[in-house]
Parts: sequence; C-alpha cells; structure tokens
Amino acid sequence: MDTALTQNLQELRQNIASVYMGNALAIDRVIITLLSRGHILIEDVPGVGKTILASAVAKSIKGSFARIQCTPDLLPSDITGVNMLNRTNTDFTFREGPVFNNIIVADEINRTTPRTQSALLEAMSESSVTVDGDTRALPSPFMVIATQNPYEFEGTYFLPENQLDRFLMRIHLGYPSPDDESRVIKQQPLRNTLQTLTPLMSTDEIEAAQKNVDAIKIADSLIDYIIALSTATRHAEDLQVGISTRGGLALAQVAKASALLNDRDYCIPEDIISNVLPVCAHRVVSRTYMHDGDTNATRRIMQQVLETVPSPA
Repeated sequence: MDTALTQNLQELRQNIASVYMGNALAIDRVIITLLSRGHILIEDVPGVGKTILASAVAKSIKGSFARIQCTPDLLPSDITGVNMLNRTNTDFTFREGPVFNNIIVADEINRTTPRTQSALLEAMSESSVTVDGDTRALPSPFMVIATQNPYEFEGTYFLPENQLDRFLMRIHLGYPSPDDESRVIKQQPLRNTLQTLTPLMSTDEIEAAQKNVDAIKIADSLIDYIIALSTATRHAEDLQVGISTRGGLALAQVAKASALLNDRDYCIPEDIISNVLPVCAHRVVSRTYMHDGDTNATRRIMQQVLETVPSPA
C-alpha cells in the first residue's frame, strides 16, 4: 500500500474527529463514500451533529465547498444556476449555482419540495447539470453530503425512490456517548474548532485515492456473495423491491474503499458485511411500509437477509 496515502487518510480521519466528537464509524463511512466517488445521506434527529460532520468533511478538503440550506421555497435554479440576460449585449450569461463545487452540503434536504430535490438527480448520477438544453460538467471530485430529519418531523417531504438510490450510503449517527457529549459541551467545536479547521488533502490527492480504490482486488467468491445477497432480497417475501444491479455495484465499490481505508489492497468478507445496511437498506422497499418512510423496517429485513445468506468466511 501507498504509505503516504495511508498517512493522509489517517490525518483526514483525525481532522474530522477533532470537530465531530461522536460516532467514529460515521466518520469512516463518510470518507469511504468520498473514496468511492459517491454521495451520502445522514439522517437523524436535530442536534446530534449531522451538519457539523458534513461541514468538517468539506473543510478538510482543499477544494471548493458550498452549503445549501434546503427550504420549502428553494427552486431548482437556486441549486443548478440560471441564464441571466446581459443588458449590455443582450446575450445570456450563465450564472453557476452552488452545485458547481467539489463538496456540496445539502442541509435538511427533505424540507425542500420533490421538484427541487430532483434538481440534484442528474448532478449526483452523471456529475453534470443541464440548463436550457446546455449540459455543463461539474468539477471533480464531486460529492453531495445531505442531511435530513426523520420523516415524522413536521415540514418534511419524502425523498423519491430514484433520489434515494443516488446516495451511495444512508447512515444514522445516534446520540454521542456521555464522554463525547461532555467534550462537545466543554469545547463547543461548532464555535471554535470548525472555524479554524485546516484542509489536509487536495482534490488531486482525492482523485488519486479514488483511482487506488479501483485497483483494490475483490475475489470472485466475494462477488458471488454480493450477488447472493442481492438475489435473496429480490425473493424476500417482505420486500416489494430488492437490491438492483446498481446496488450490487455500490456494495462492491464500498468494500474496496473500506479495504483501502484499512490499509489493505484486497477485500475481505467483513468489508461487505459491515456495509450492507448503510449501502443497501435504503435501496429496497418493504411491502408493508412502501410509502410511510419507516427505514427501520427495511433495515430489519436486510439484517434478516444478511443472517440467512452464508458468508464466504
């Protein structure tokens, strides 16, 4: 393994942890998503550090960063940009929206309307946006870190299934431990550390790390395991929709990135097993809770599938 890359990733981990004093596994999963060229959705109740985690990641990268505060009156053009009339020569000039940055933090994404949520769809899947028939490429690397409150909270909209599928991972932070909560209260990282956080990795270094992920070896037995998991979800009685081929590809890529973060150039079964729920639970649809947003139901079903499909180990 590249010693310099390993050192950079460890420093990136520590840099984020200096601000987000909570679930260490959540930090790893955000980094894994970045290495996998994916996007991540962080869901939990208000006040547990969703925005701090997202902002800490964005500020740890030497690239451009924009935060979008999602509100019910937000328009698609507020995200993608708009053609403005130039009064001097009567030509239209394109004014780029915040999506034209390396790291986008979409705060409380489910408080804006589905029409505006869909403005991110093309950007997340193709790294480009189309405005008035013109397609414009987004910078590389490009990552969306979205946060959302639980659906039962007032003023929230459901994210469409095709929008959810664009997120490589969907994670929950949970409440911090008493020790971590004590550190937060004493140090108040939002007011202090976050403002002075130093960027560590350049966009070129991130792109190089992403290419290293592509080179990680994954054995045929592990690919067969991913296919077996996907097939089991498609035949599960409690699921209306199982894992798609895109979901299987996502799980394989995340397993590779997990191996790289753990300083290995090959995947092991644990790289898959530990990531099945955050990568796949939001991609399946249960029969009973098809439209009520109960993510716990799909997580329970996915856990049952994981326990029934034998691991290569």
